Amino acid sequence: MKVLLLMGLGALFFAYYWDDNFDPASLHGARVLLTGVSAGIGEELAYHYARLGSHLVLTAHTEALLQQVVGNCRKLGAPKVFYIAADMASPEVPERVVQFALDKLGGLDYLVLNHLGAAPAGTRVRSSQSTRWLMQMNFLSYVQLTSSALPSLTDSKGSLVVVSSLLGRVPTSFSSPYSAAKFALDSFFSSLRRELDVQEVNVAITMCVLGLRDRASAAEGVRGITRVRAAPGPKAALAVIRGGATRASGVFYPWRFHLLCLLRSWMPHSRAWFVRQELNITTPAAA
Repeated sequence: MKVLLLMGLGALFFAYYWDDNFDPASLHGARVLLTGVSAGIGEELAYHYARLGSHLVLTAHTEALLQQVVGNCRKLGAPKVFYIAADMASPEVPERVVQFALDKLGGLDYLVLNHLGAAPAGTRVRSSQSTRWLMQMNFLSYVQLTSSALPSLTDSKGSLVVVSSLLGRVPTSFSSPYSAAKFALDSFFSSLRRELDVQEVNVAITMCVLGLRDRASAAEGVRGITRVRAAPGPKAALAVIRGGATRASGVFYPWRFHLLCLLRSWMPHSRAWFVRQELNITTPAAA
């Protein structure tokens, strides 16, 4: 019975995600500020936006990698591409990044927040210092960027796209500080969506729940801890772009993550079983 239920729900979700009104032409000339573009999903997002003819401001921590991505975007046909190297762990940086984008593009239609910092998985380190760093990098900088960009997005009736993680919806082992930041993201932007709706501010917020990032650092960080495979970067990036362009409230990639999030409320014991299947734990956790 449970199998039939899951199959039925899967068919419904497939129909839901297949039927959207995505128009690639709507992104031609769109002004986009995109963070975390040096590798993985962020890099693929930049390339998709470039192919679609968007005007881009790109940012990442490592300038050399950032310059490579900028060069590739120009080859792919982006009309305008600007970049600024930035360390989002520094509290004074996010406002400066948004101001740079506004100066270069004259306004924003999309703010796509994708950067992240990850403590090494499996280390079981829960120090206040590492947690504070992760909260600044993975949560507070998102809030600062949003606060600075919101007036321009309000003027353009634009979209705010937040690339998050399954760990912001379903807690799992050996990720306490990282999960805390991701849960904070989900709560903050869900609440902000309500506030904007009440105030009749026409800015869409799309929360994107993705699996393991398709990049070497992410794979290495969870080696031996999880059986989950990384989401293919180009496909995951396209799902994010479709969701933002259609002003969807949420994107789940792969789509089965939506089912897992629903199980969190519907069947908590089954949820715990599913989570354990994705872990590869053979030794007891350290104290």
